[in-house]
Amino acid sequence: MSIVGSPTRDADLADFLARAEARLARDPPGPDDPTSNPRGDHSLEPDGSAVIPPPPHRRAAVLVPVVARDAGLAIVLTQRAAHLRDHSGQVALPGGKIDPTDASPHAAALREAEEEIGLSPARVRMLGYLDPYLSGTGFLVAPVIGLIDPEARLAPNPAEVDAIFEVPLAVLADRARYELRMRVWQGRERRFYALPYGERLIWGVTAGILHNLAERLDFGRPKAQS
Repeated sequence: MSIVGSPTRDADLADFLARAEARLARDPPGPDDPTSNPRGDHSLEPDGSAVIPPPPHRRAAVLVPVVARDAGLAIVLTQRAAHLRDHSGQVALPGGKIDPTDASPHAAALREAEEEIGLSPARVRMLGYLDPYLSGTGFLVAPVIGLIDPEARLAPNPAEVDAIFEVPLAVLADRARYELRMRVWQGRERRFYALPYGERLIWGVTAGILHNLAERLDFGRPKAQS
């Protein structure tokens, strides 16, 4: 994948790729790795009182699609279709359950991205994995970071997605923008990250994964010189 742009964009992209190379996991967690304490909204509880969904956890994967635009790097997000039974209208990353036929979480994330937003796997350069994220409903999500070709054509699958939009990486990388909110769910108080962006609200698992991206790649300070 060849990306040529302005000097500023090229510098931002080079910095991002260097951080990804240094800080992302090359391989996903193996089937025998412990999953009792992955990242998740439960880890935001200050007193350790959160109820962690017990194993076995259902496996899922999402693609965190990074694209280099002239205005800077951005991440592609979706707004789930309003008619869906679960999480309708919410902001999400392309992804879903890992099927038995998927060779890896990477393969599952690419398959789901193609189904949801028409992104060809050939247009994605896989960069690595973030920390697994355990949802309150018991899904253990493997976030896959991928650099996508800016020329890739995207189209929402109306059965699953109402809209595709992009958020500047500079916004998502600013950890000060993330609000810690609380709501009662299944009779218990649950804390979660939320990030308002225009008329949309990025929250829950999606915000938690993006906050982990900002944290893992150590945005907020310059990359250490080698």
